[in-house]
Amino acid sequence: MKRLALAAALLAAAPAAAEDKLSLVLDWFTNPNHGPIIVAEERGYFADAGLSVEIVAPADASSPPKMVAAGQADLGISYQPQLHMQVAEGLPLIRVGTLIASPLNCLLVRADGPIQQVSDLAGGKVGYSVAGVEEALMTAILAANDVSAEDVEMVNVNWSLGPSVMSGQVDAVIGAYRNFELNQMEIEGTPGRCFFIEEEGVPTYDELIYVANPETMDLEVISRFLRATQLATQYIVNHPEESWDIFKKTGAELDDELNAKAWTDTLPRFALRPAAVDTARYAEFEAFMEGAGLIEGIRPVSELAVDPGAR
Repeated sequence: MKRLALAAALLAAAPAAAEDKLSLVLDWFTNPNHGPIIVAEERGYFADAGLSVEIVAPADASSPPKMVAAGQADLGISYQPQLHMQVAEGLPLIRVGTLIASPLNCLLVRADGPIQQVSDLAGGKVGYSVAGVEEALMTAILAANDVSAEDVEMVNVNWSLGPSVMSGQVDAVIGAYRNFELNQMEIEGTPGRCFFIEEEGVPTYDELIYVANPETMDLEVISRFLRATQLATQYIVNHPEESWDIFKKTGAELDDELNAKAWTDTLPRFALRPAAVDTARYAEFEAFMEGAGLIEGIRPVSELAVDPGAR
C-alpha cells in the first residue's frame, strides 16, 4: 500500500506534458466568422489536443498571409481568391484548412432602389474595396447577365461598402458580406438585397481559409488544430444559442445586434470538415483566375491546397 501511495504521489507531482504552441493570425478583428476558433479555445478543445494557440488580430487585413510566408506566424486566415494570386506570385503558401466553406461576398444593392436585376446596372456605378479580384468577379457577373464591363463605372469606396450604397454614392457594391453589410443595412433602416455571386456566373469558392508555409509547416500539429475547430463547429451547430453566449462573452464589443444577426447567418457556412479539400473547386477557380488575367498559367491543386490528415 505504501508503494502504491508513493507511486500516486510521484505521478501527481510529475509536470503535465508540454503543449505545442501554434500562432494564428486572424484576417481581421474578432467577429462571428471566427466562431469555431473562439469556441475551441473557450471550451478547451485546443488544450485537449495538446495545443496552446496564440490568436492575433492583425493591424492590416492583408498582412496574415505575408506574415505566414515570412515565418512570423504558423497559420493565417486568408481568402481562397487571394491564395491563387499569392501562390502564382511565388509566396510560400498553401491552404491547410477551411473556416468558411462558401462565398460570403455578394453584390449588394438597396432593396428599394432601381437595381432589381443585375442587368439594371448598365450605365450605373459599382463600388469595390479590393482591386483585382473584385473587379474580375464583377466582370464575370456582368457577362453572365449580358452586360459589358465597359457599361459600368467601378468606384473604389475603400471599406465603406454599406454606407456608399445607402447614401446613393453607388448603385451597388461588390465585396460586401451577406452576413454583415446586409444586416447592417437592415439595422440602420435601409434594407438591402444581395445577388449571390455563385449564382451569377462566378465559380463557388471557400471564403475563409487557413494558410501555412509549406516549407516549415508541421502537418501533425495543424491536423490537431483542425480537429479541435471541427469539434467546436459541431458544438456550434448543435448548440447555436449556447455557443453564441460563449462567443459574445469573450469581448464586450461582440455583444450587439449586428454580431448576433451575423452569428445566425454565419453558422450554416462554417466548414464541417475543415481539413478536407474540394480539389475540383480549387482547380475550377484556378482556371477562372487565369481566364480573368489575374494569374499566369495554371498550377496543380497540390501546390494550392492540402488535407493535413491525408498523409
